[in-house]
Amino acid sequence: MSIQLIVGLGNPGAEYEDTRHNAGFWWIDAICREYGITLAHENKFLGRVGRLKLKGHEAWLLTPMTFMNASGQAVGAISRFYRIPSADILVVHDELDLPAGIAKLKHGGGNGGHNGLKDISKHLGATDYWRLRLGISHPGDAREVINYVLHSPSRDEAEQIQSAMMSTTPLLPMLLAGEFEAAMLKLHTHASTSKTRKPSAENA
Repeated sequence: MSIQLIVGLGNPGAEYEDTRHNAGFWWIDAICREYGITLAHENKFLGRVGRLKLKGHEAWLLTPMTFMNASGQAVGAISRFYRIPSADILVVHDELDLPAGIAKLKHGGGNGGHNGLKDISKHLGATDYWRLRLGISHPGDAREVINYVLHSPSRDEAEQIQSAMMSTTPLLPMLLAGEFEAAMLKLHTHASTSKTRKPSAENA
């Protein structure tokens, strides 16, 4: 088992580019910049697609161009075409239940009310895919969630999310090689260290 497909979730269109719900798109775009990858629109996969080659391993990159609640159409199409098992898929998405600045790796589970994950599980007929959860914090009121995720984060929050995203880059070789336990240990150790690190005297 190793990651053969990485999906970043978001909504298409300029009006959604900078919104919290597009954190998965931001992550894929960051990876593309780092490794010089260009995504191309593929009608049959209902999204933008690219190929990541890293240390002898390869994986497809996908950003669905459906709206968030129809993300499963794109994921289902490409996974069926290339016969990629659900357990070899990594979905990168915004996570309300984690504070901004924290990223966590998870295997399987429920959708936590995330419409993108809900639709992906429906189209794959499985929930055993991997998730990279990018914390965006919670507005504190369930009634505010839709408005919250469809608006841009504050400058400080955006910097925290960006920092969390960059902490996940070193995981890619491990994920593509199927070294999941090592990847989780590295990421979650980093998160714990960052959370408990005391400010320096000059920043206190």
